[in-house]
Amino acid sequence: MRHPGRPTALASFIGCMITKFITRPDGAPDRTQTEQIPKKVKYCLYARKSTESEERQVLSIDSQVKEMLQLAEREGLDVVEMRRESHSAKSTGERPVYNELLADIRLGKFGGILTWAPDRLSRNAGDLGALVDLMDQGLLHEIRTYGQKFTNIPNEKFMLMILGSTAKLENDHRGENVKRGLRTRAEMGLWPGVAPLGYLNQGRMDRKCQILVDPVRAPIIKQIFEKMGYELWSGRKIYNWLKHDLNFKTRGNKSLTLSGLYRIIDNHMYYGVFERPVKSGNWYEGKHTPIITKELFDKAQAQLKRDQIVRENKEFAFTKLFTCGLCGSGISAEEKYKQLKDGTTAKYVYYGCSRARDRDCKNQYIREEDLITQLFNIMDQVNINELGMRHKLEEEIKRFGKFQSIVLGGKGKQDPAEAEVNIRTYVKYLLKEGTVTEKRELLGNLRSRLVYTNKTITLLKEV
Repeated sequence: MRHPGRPTALASFIGCMITKFITRPDGAPDRTQTEQIPKKVKYCLYARKSTESEERQVLSIDSQVKEMLQLAEREGLDVVEMRRESHSAKSTGERPVYNELLADIRLGKFGGILTWAPDRLSRNAGDLGALVDLMDQGLLHEIRTYGQKFTNIPNEKFMLMILGSTAKLENDHRGENVKRGLRTRAEMGLWPGVAPLGYLNQGRMDRKCQILVDPVRAPIIKQIFEKMGYELWSGRKIYNWLKHDLNFKTRGNKSLTLSGLYRIIDNHMYYGVFERPVKSGNWYEGKHTPIITKELFDKAQAQLKRDQIVRENKEFAFTKLFTCGLCGSGISAEEKYKQLKDGTTAKYVYYGCSRARDRDCKNQYIREEDLITQLFNIMDQVNINELGMRHKLEEEIKRFGKFQSIVLGGKGKQDPAEAEVNIRTYVKYLLKEGTVTEKRELLGNLRSRLVYTNKTITLLKEV
């Protein structure tokens, strides 16, 4: 491994050729175009590392700073500020500390940069061009490194550009080698990255890229697929089960997010195959132990698609209209599916506490059919004036009565008692057969509050 900051063989060769090219026949460097460097240049020491772990980065940066401060002391350089950064230099404009350094040079705060090597400043054409541009404008007088210096002399700027381009070439080659290595490991059935949840990365260096089944989390991952594939649970229900019933945590001791849950259910890795890179169409048979079968994965995928359709299109009629009688939260709904003996699937809608105020609320769930039956009973007993939209309902009934009289030949007038019965009947019809909008409007206009407690609905008058 080469010493950080020292040029590679390629860079050394290029440097020699350039030196030969820009040297006069008598052997002296060509300095026909010299730059008048101010006697007292203010330098900013810039140290960067990005390719190793955070701890080693810090040590490397400290080493750079130590060496460069010693150089500054030997040569009497005026270092007015030090800046450190742990960030890759492969992409242009993505280093905030470096960008601030360039901005301060434009403002005249610094006239020189002290750094370990040219590749600390730039490994891409954009950043390299910015440095040369600052030199051309007379704002950046000198770049000083461990073994070299660069000023606004054409030859030195040319050398800087060559060394910067060499660093980029090395980066590109390194990137290709990494990709090649990852592809080779994938072809061997090895997982080239951080193990998915439910697996653990093998710590032994002689078994690099081999993953092991996580004895703690793998059984839960399998249950996730079973609950979705066999029991037809929704993603939201599985999420609540993981969070509230199991208190399930990831390797980072964090709760699994809903989006993270969907990514798990969509990951082919769990039945033994994987695609690398993602969406490339390159599939590999993994050497790891599968947690589930392909059959279970397909069943979970089918339910996932149904769940997605429900999430996108389903609007439940009676949500946010009731208050939980135990904790005061709102009431939410979810669909459940049951496989019947004849092979068909029955769908049921259940309402229950959203647990927004108390995640441990024990309020029970109620089926939509039972909820509507209880609402029927309430409408039979409630004072008709409790209906906030009574006038609108009366107008609808009158309009139907007129239609009945004119078109169907029915009687035109009704006595008040009969009219009240008709309003209650019409309300029940809306609760059962009305649109979602009609149901929500009807209950939303009640003058009293609906409270739900353990499968019982009550109408609570506001005080």
